[in-house]
Amino acid sequence: MKKEKKPLVIAIAAVSGGGKTTISTHLNERLKDSKILLFDEYDFDGPDDIIDWIDNGANYDEWNLAPLIRDIEALLTEPLDYIVLDFPFAYKHFETSKFIDFAVFVDTPLDIAMARRVCRDFKNNSVENILMDMEGYISQGRRGYLEMLETVKPNSDIIVDGTLPVSEIVHILSQYLDQIS
Repeated sequence: MKKEKKPLVIAIAAVSGGGKTTISTHLNERLKDSKILLFDEYDFDGPDDIIDWIDNGANYDEWNLAPLIRDIEALLTEPLDYIVLDFPFAYKHFETSKFIDFAVFVDTPLDIAMARRVCRDFKNNSVENILMDMEGYISQGRRGYLEMLETVKPNSDIIVDGTLPVSEIVHILSQYLDQIS
């Protein structure tokens, strides 16, 4: 009796605005027999104060990712070749790391990531709201971005340049997946 092959689970990590969702979506569209799970579609229990969480060592296991884990487990039973996770933590969360076969870090310069995030999140906001967000980023939020660069990035299997066109990043990842699968 032939044992069924489990889908390869690919985690795409980046800072906010770094391109996780865009690259995950395009990669999922390119791969045959794949499904995608998007981090932002979940309402997770996590730290109330992200800066305090960072100051206390940024323990990724403090996040309750049970809904995502349930969905990964369910997809692992389907006849898929790939599961693409838009997932900022890569291997840093113990429970989810058990499922990840391959972690990508999209290394996007912080100024580009911030500009993308502002364009995405503040389309219909006042200048005052944008300025308040920028002040928050300067005073505290940037530390969250730097934490990812110091911990998630070096623990990824491959790092891709987030300034490349999406099609080129997806091509690079597709070639890499062809080599390892």
